[in-house]
Amino acid sequence: MEKDKTTHFGFQEVPAGEKAGRVAGVFDSVARSYDLMNDLMSLGIHRLWKRYALLLAGARPGQRVLDLAGGTGDLVARFAPRVGSGGEIVLCDINARMLERGRQCLVDEGIAGNVLYVQGNAEQLPFADEHFDVVTMAFGLRNVTDKDRALRAIHRVLRPGGRVVVLEFSRPHRWVEPAYDFYSFKVLPLLGRLVARDADSYRYLAESIRMHPDQETLKAMMEAAGLERCEYFDLSGGIVAVHRGYRL
Repeated sequence: MEKDKTTHFGFQEVPAGEKAGRVAGVFDSVARSYDLMNDLMSLGIHRLWKRYALLLAGARPGQRVLDLAGGTGDLVARFAPRVGSGGEIVLCDINARMLERGRQCLVDEGIAGNVLYVQGNAEQLPFADEHFDVVTMAFGLRNVTDKDRALRAIHRVLRPGGRVVVLEFSRPHRWVEPAYDFYSFKVLPLLGRLVARDADSYRYLAESIRMHPDQETLKAMMEAAGLERCEYFDLSGGIVAVHRGYRL
């Protein structure tokens, strides 16, 4: 009998069927402190990374936007005025606790009316073909078990002329690596323990970054999924990269 497929959970090798549950456990644990930890971990720079991704997405009034792994809704909050009352934004996240946290944050900001909330798996998107003008995914793809399947699903729900923007941690330039490694494996778990009371989850997040495909590999994966005119932009010395592709 063929052995069960395995995948990585951080640096561990686990049965592919277990990864989603383990990732869910991580985000159940960090949901309440997620925004605060993002600010602490990046010294607030994640807001600039997301602003750049929004510019590349180029959403316009009246368009439909899908934000995958949308978490606490910080991208959705910025898309809402761009698409206006005639547009539609779907915040989709596989984790119920993160989705509810996102709903609470957006309602607190007075954002409602053109935002829908869907608990869904990026590998099996519950949306019609060719439905969205823009699909974004910020810091979520590395947690997906089957990334190729997720990229094919994104291609399926994009309208012709639509575009996908993926913001994700990537392969830093060599001059950045020593300091980045020290920060990731020493400072980050310490912050997790002190602020979120959960060093293990933030240790996993650091490990998951190292296991994520580098810039050129992810670009090739997007092209293999049917996306065209794929390109990427390194930010902060390659610590993160924004990939963009189109359905033509």
